[in-house]
Amino acid sequence: MKVSGFTFIKNGSMLGYPFVQSIRSALPICDEFIVAIGESQDDTLQKLLGINDPKIRIIETTWNDKMADRGYVYGQQKMIAQFNCTGDWAFYLEGDELLHEKELETILNVMRLHLNDTRVEAIAFDYYHFYGTVEWVTKAGYRQAPRIIRNTIRSIAPDGLFFVVMDKNKEGRYPRAALAGAHIYHYGNVRSAACMNEKIKQVAKYWGGEPVVFQYEQVDPQELVRFSGTHPALIGDWLEMEAEKQFIPNPNHIPNAKQRKHRVRFFLEELLGVDLTKKHFRLVK
Repeated sequence: MKVSGFTFIKNGSMLGYPFVQSIRSALPICDEFIVAIGESQDDTLQKLLGINDPKIRIIETTWNDKMADRGYVYGQQKMIAQFNCTGDWAFYLEGDELLHEKELETILNVMRLHLNDTRVEAIAFDYYHFYGTVEWVTKAGYRQAPRIIRNTIRSIAPDGLFFVVMDKNKEGRYPRAALAGAHIYHYGNVRSAACMNEKIKQVAKYWGGEPVVFQYEQVDPQELVRFSGTHPALIGDWLEMEAEKQFIPNPNHIPNAKQRKHRVRFFLEELLGVDLTKKHFRLVK
């Protein structure tokens, strides 16, 4: 079994991404790791070269800054990296996502288990979306997502998040997936507020919008739960140097319309004992 890891990045240092730690967290279970790096105004390329691992293959790219349709430029860059993968499985990690060393063997075993089961086109992970500081996890967003795709099927990436399998040239569908029994640790929303606002400023043009000022205190406290687990060892230095250090949810926060909808969903999920978040895959039983 051959496993290809892949990602894309641009201005990773400037925007506060723990991209070096992300790549290193996956290297032990990858036979190769492809990085599509856009033209950057910081030391992102130098940091990638500094990892100094023969598994890493770097592809320098030019982003289409005129593409402002729903973040599709991210899909373009993701596909550049994905289409250069040569493994049986292609494992996608974003620059602010890490794997925990305690779950690496579990992930490998799941890929081995389903290698010859063609019903399984992808492997989906549970998510920890940290918010404000690493003491908090938000339950507002997606809680599971496919991050490993079988590399012998026709798939595309409409944006940075999910995969679409192309059975026919004009029709796509979400992949059939098994669960990894492991987690993606997502740290993008604990970077410093300054880096977060710089990120929003730079990426807004790819979504056809105007940047808005971000404040961690804008979150609805009902979206947050305390995190009681452990973090990947590799993220320790980044948390010390780059992450927000203090965040206290505002108990007097007045929810907006979107947050009120989330509250209704939280109530129904607790009442019914089900997860009502959107799934970009179909579970293989």
